Amino acid sequence: MTLGHQIAWDDTVLPFQLDASDIRGRVARLDGALNGILKQHNYPPQVEALVAEMALLTALIGQTIKLRWKLQLQVQSKGPVRMISTDYYGPEADGAPARIRAYASYDPDRLTDAAPFEQVGEGYFAIMIDQGRGMTPYQGITPLDGGSLAACAEAYFAQSEQLPTRFSLSFGRSTEPGVPEHWRAGGVMLQHMPKASPFAAKGEGTGEVLRAADLLHDDQAENWNRANILLDTVDTLELIGPTLAPNDLLLRLFHEEMPRVYDAQAVRFGCTCSEDRVRQSLSIYSARDIEKMTTPDGRVTADCQFCGAHYDLDPASVGFEAGKGDDA
Repeated sequence: MTLGHQIAWDDTVLPFQLDASDIRGRVARLDGALNGILKQHNYPPQVEALVAEMALLTALIGQTIKLRWKLQLQVQSKGPVRMISTDYYGPEADGAPARIRAYASYDPDRLTDAAPFEQVGEGYFAIMIDQGRGMTPYQGITPLDGGSLAACAEAYFAQSEQLPTRFSLSFGRSTEPGVPEHWRAGGVMLQHMPKASPFAAKGEGTGEVLRAADLLHDDQAENWNRANILLDTVDTLELIGPTLAPNDLLLRLFHEEMPRVYDAQAVRFGCTCSEDRVRQSLSIYSARDIEKMTTPDGRVTADCQFCGAHYDLDPASVGFEAGKGDDA
């Protein structure tokens, strides 16, 4: 294997379960998908790190999403990084890759030299699931707290799903000799097996932020603690994984827990924007509104915040009055 070239387990999420512990999980490795996301924008390092962490969380969580479902993770804050949004689109067919995209909105004048998570202030972390047309989307939120986006996701699952969950993540720029600098990310997600499937209808909760330790007792708590202690032995290079396959990582960490692996899910950078979607989004505006959006050159333009695609349209062809003629 030559480092820096495409590795068989890059841009994949491998689901597994630990038969001895009633725990399931995923191992994710992102390379080209993450580079596809980040190369669309010239983010400062602190923002890049937050987007990378959010994309990795999205890949790990999204693996459970069914065909053609959409998962969205979002951060809204009062800090210098005002918003981070990621989308995960379930495969169009069995065996097809899932698609992921992400972007951040930030105020460059307010960024500091503090750690990336310090760039988000008071706000919330949200997970939304869209099951398709005719279905009511599911949404749950939790405060931005805990020192990392991963900690926010753990709190979300404990509070909204009553699922003890743990993330161990690593991400950054790879500087291998003789290879152009590029992003790599990897992580492990552990989740105690639920009695019901995830994302089922939930109660209102107590209003307090729950943690995994609040949800497990006796043998369950012992199994969970043991798996977490084993996960604590992982190092950064093992998580990013240029030389260690996910199966080998699981055996190294959890061989006594009887890991069982399932089919890996491929993940690719992919955007769903199109001229048709832009036209649809503009269809709510009147001719007068469209006139206000028209550039001095007599065009209506739009840019996709996820992939940077630029759309240049004739103002007479957009809006709900388009095509009705001058007398409309």
